[in-house]
Amino acid sequence: MKRATDFHSFSKPDEAVVTHLKWLANVDFATRTITATAIYTIETSADAKRIILDIRELEVNSVTVDGEAASFEIGEEQPFLGSPLSIGVKHGTKEVSISYKTQPGADAFLWVEGEKPFLFTQSQAILARTWIPCQDSPGVRFTYEALVKVPKGLMALMSAVNPTEKSDDGYYSFKMNQPIPSYLLALAVGDVEFRSVGEHTGVYATPDLIDAAEYEFSEMEELLVAAEGLYGKYAWERYDLLVLPAAFPFGGMENPRLTFATPTIIAGDRSLVSLVAHELAHSWSGNLVTNSTWDDFWLNEGFTVYFEQRIMEAVYGREISEMLATLSFQGLSEEIEIMMELNPNDTHLRLHLKDRNPDDGMTAIAYDKGYLFLRMLEEHVGREIFDNFLKTYFASNAFKVMDTDNFIEYLNANLLTTKDLREGGNISAWIDGAGIPDNCPIIKSDRIKKVDAAVLAWSKRSILTENLDWENWLYQERYRFLTNIPESVDVTLLNELNKQYNISETGNNEILFAWLEQAILKGHDASYPRLEEFLINVGRRKFLTPLYKAMLDSDQTEMANHIYSLARPNYHSVATGTMDELLGVE
Repeated sequence: MKRATDFHSFSKPDEAVVTHLKWLANVDFATRTITATAIYTIETSADAKRIILDIRELEVNSVTVDGEAASFEIGEEQPFLGSPLSIGVKHGTKEVSISYKTQPGADAFLWVEGEKPFLFTQSQAILARTWIPCQDSPGVRFTYEALVKVPKGLMALMSAVNPTEKSDDGYYSFKMNQPIPSYLLALAVGDVEFRSVGEHTGVYATPDLIDAAEYEFSEMEELLVAAEGLYGKYAWERYDLLVLPAAFPFGGMENPRLTFATPTIIAGDRSLVSLVAHELAHSWSGNLVTNSTWDDFWLNEGFTVYFEQRIMEAVYGREISEMLATLSFQGLSEEIEIMMELNPNDTHLRLHLKDRNPDDGMTAIAYDKGYLFLRMLEEHVGREIFDNFLKTYFASNAFKVMDTDNFIEYLNANLLTTKDLREGGNISAWIDGAGIPDNCPIIKSDRIKKVDAAVLAWSKRSILTENLDWENWLYQERYRFLTNIPESVDVTLLNELNKQYNISETGNNEILFAWLEQAILKGHDASYPRLEEFLINVGRRKFLTPLYKAMLDSDQTEMANHIYSLARPNYHSVATGTMDELLGVE
């Protein structure tokens, strides 16, 4: 399969490509830097003259090639891409070594201050180059090993074989024997403990959260077994999860062997474990078969949402998975409505991200339109046939990359094998068409339908607040109710709802987020202290963007800027990049 062009990497892997990384590093919390040496085993073409690595915010001190000191050249820096690091090689060159130092403000890092400091990285999409010189393209895979020195009393963890106890001297060694792309390189350092929750599964968390994490994620082994039952054996030996500080900008990150997760999914009742199912599903879709470029991001996320829904159905039942699908469809429809006005091409599954930050493609399109496309295929050919197709797809493309054109070719050769099947699938409308195609699956949830009827009746006072079935509703039903409150509902009725059910003090952060968004839009002043506390302590971008936007839309810009001035130092660069643009911060 011909390698697709990656516009977000300077590397030329057809000339010289990395195959293995040995990383030697010292983590210094006092200076917020890492001093390291990256030693690469490489393969070269017959006419190779150089190997090019991606760097940004790195201080390169020296380079050797096959053990001999070598010259290097750093090209002109480009916005969000950084610079090419060009090193002279020739056919037969085996090893390139780069000694370097990171910058305190490197965008992949968040250094969390406190009595027990914490460091974590976020490499996706193209931030690995800010802490390791690398061929920072999802189309390049390599194995790695590492030796990392951290302050005594802290534990280091990576996307690799991990320790379960702290070392006495602060040194930790790691191995990742399966080849991964650079965006799945991950490092965390903190005062954490480990608890096993199954034969192949366990959780890491800080001492104050470890008991809650052990309970919340105690069903991970069951999720893993269900996933293997659907699409084949798990390829990474262990599946562990690390609960990060609340400043983590995402719900989760699927780093192989060690999912990074936000503490905002700890609800006390295991109601938000669909996120774990999603990150687990990435062990097949994304980590095992990887999008070749960020234009093909839907091949990671659309497959993963589909797989996540199937895991949730297998473990918790169709009723739960359909409620989740209904919520996703609502979010997708709202996002598409906005995107169709701004740039309809951004609603295509095949993205067009040349000269743009690949983070621009991390929208509901890749996730939920991608999911609906695969669900359409399942309903089009039948579940049994589609499951066999997916199982074979993962097995035959394991530890390889896939782009959209090659997937369409694979799809037509192995699933849509007749003209009628291809025409019925309407593939081009899904892949390269705007919006949602006409053959989109219909998602039905009787429970959600009843909630929609309840919120409408409540808004018209046909149902009194105390007569709502709130106490018996699941998280999905409560979330649906809150996100569908009509504009006609005023702050008096909203206050009545909160007084009856104390929603503003819920331990479920998804419900709290939905409540706070309504509180902003309706001017529920009593919730504003809770809003400020939430935004200062939680850095999950999924929550931040709608809440700050709600303040702007409701003429509360002053409040938005005030809260952001307090909260911004606690956010990761992934979040501040989005919020700075939204709020006009220079």
